[in-house]
Amino acid sequence: MTRTFNLALTLSLALLGAAAVDAAEDSTEELAKETQNPVADLISVPFQNIFNFEQNAAYEMIWNTNVQPVIPFHLNESLNLITRTIIPLINLPSLAPGLDDAFGMGDINMSLFLSPADTEGFIWGAGMTTTLPTASDSILGSGQWSMGPAAVGLFIRGPWVVGTLVNQQWSIAGWRDTEVNHLLVQPFVNYNLPEGWYLTSAPIITGNFSASDDNHWTVPIGGGVGRLWRIGEVGLPVNTSLVPYYNAVTPDFGPDWQLRFNLQFLFPR
Repeated sequence: MTRTFNLALTLSLALLGAAAVDAAEDSTEELAKETQNPVADLISVPFQNIFNFEQNAAYEMIWNTNVQPVIPFHLNESLNLITRTIIPLINLPSLAPGLDDAFGMGDINMSLFLSPADTEGFIWGAGMTTTLPTASDSILGSGQWSMGPAAVGLFIRGPWVVGTLVNQQWSIAGWRDTEVNHLLVQPFVNYNLPEGWYLTSAPIITGNFSASDDNHWTVPIGGGVGRLWRIGEVGLPVNTSLVPYYNAVTPDFGPDWQLRFNLQFLFPR
């Protein structure tokens, strides 16, 4: 009897352990999908490092790190307000003889999205984006306060997270005699794998319609890999990804290549 009881207890503990592992893996995979949703009800602090290669004939590299805290607010049971702030730190080398180099903070951008709390089916968010002329050096920013509409829409189906984020900004005031007319379109496709791994592509397509160059567009093509993992005794979730892009379309003197490395700390509610 005792031997039978011990065998049953051992088997039960093994089954519970296996169930706990499966639940942890499911939780990790679901959390990975949330990180791929721009309007998820999830507090996060991403550090996005972007390296732009072959910027000019001297093959200089421009590096910037975007600190991008995302903080959601519950307005009521059916509606959330998602705040997304981008604080850029830029290292800009001299791109031609006689041009200065600079390192410092660029213009801060903030986006606000109203989004339904119910995330079943088609997920969307709509609101506005604004950029403030906060650059620490004049060559690191536009010298203009700009703003405009912003929207995002996506589907989550099985392992897939697919959608598009778009915004348009126009200058409304500033100290520099320049104009901002800037379109950003970011389609994203993610395929989630077991244990928090995923394949990803999220090129940032831009149209700078106030530029004097005839070619206003930057169109990257590429894809990479990411993983959500946990650190420390509390299991703090951290999302990382590494994605190279080739700029199939780029203005004169624009970069040919870019490499994006993302380190994102997550704080689930």
